Amino acid sequence: MKALNLVPHDVDISFISKRVLFFAFSAFLIIASIGMVLTKGLNFGIDFKGGILIEVRTEGPADIGAMRDQLSALGLGEVSLQEFGLPTDVLIRIQRQDGDGDAQNRAVELVQKTMGTEVEYRRTEFVGPKVSQELLQDGILAVGLAMAAILVYIWFRFEWQFGVGAIIALMHDIIVTIGVFALLGLEFNLSTVAAVLTIAGYSINDTVVVFDRVREKLRKYKTMDLPELLNFAINRTLSRTLMTSVTTLIALASLFFLGGEVIRDFSFAMIFGVVIGTYSSICVAVPILLYLGLDERARGNLDGTNEDGPQSQADRP
Repeated sequence: MKALNLVPHDVDISFISKRVLFFAFSAFLIIASIGMVLTKGLNFGIDFKGGILIEVRTEGPADIGAMRDQLSALGLGEVSLQEFGLPTDVLIRIQRQDGDGDAQNRAVELVQKTMGTEVEYRRTEFVGPKVSQELLQDGILAVGLAMAAILVYIWFRFEWQFGVGAIIALMHDIIVTIGVFALLGLEFNLSTVAAVLTIAGYSINDTVVVFDRVREKLRKYKTMDLPELLNFAINRTLSRTLMTSVTTLIALASLFFLGGEVIRDFSFAMIFGVVIGTYSSICVAVPILLYLGLDERARGNLDGTNEDGPQSQADRP
């Protein structure tokens, strides 16, 4: 059976020659994203702003849509609902109300009056500003530690130039994804932080695959011009990179359209992250190696023979 390829095996797209255009586009995205975050800000969810958590149990499978419509009409601000374990268990999140503890209690009483006695109220908690601030700090720390761990791994796995290139591409993906959330006003909560961490893992996986091919060609063709070699490596992994992205996007699209309101923002973040991560792995991470002094020092540190002889059919650019 013939293998399915999204691009021809002998494709030869000159990505490296267009690196200035790619860098300019990426710089625009990063500056615009930072500008959106600074001017418009992020729409932080209850996890980061504080609020009220109410866990209820219904007699039968909960009608999340009807319950959301009921509570949204109360004028309590942001309200989110999700199944919590069983189909009969629902976790209600309401944004923190202006005022002291009495204001929070009045909001709970209003919810209980609206829901009536048909549901069992199993738990009520108040998430204060201090707790929400700690959650925000922990989220930022998690992203920072993940990036540091990735840098160390790539540094030891390849050369330091690869590590720096990978982190630049990774920061590009995270900043632009957060900027899109600011632009569209989507809720930014702990699920979004989880999506950002997942995007980081996906993006670095694509980047490592291309880097591994670059290192292989550096060992094999020690006198080939670096721009030609990098372009060769990108083209030889292009079909695999695009195939992985497309199959992942199919699954994420199913989550986005069929997964319900609860995971829609998470799914959107993943879809956008996969697209921007694929772009950065090809158009940012590899071309930037040209400016990090990779050529002679990396070739000298890599083991392998100096082959300038005939190339195999699979390796012919």
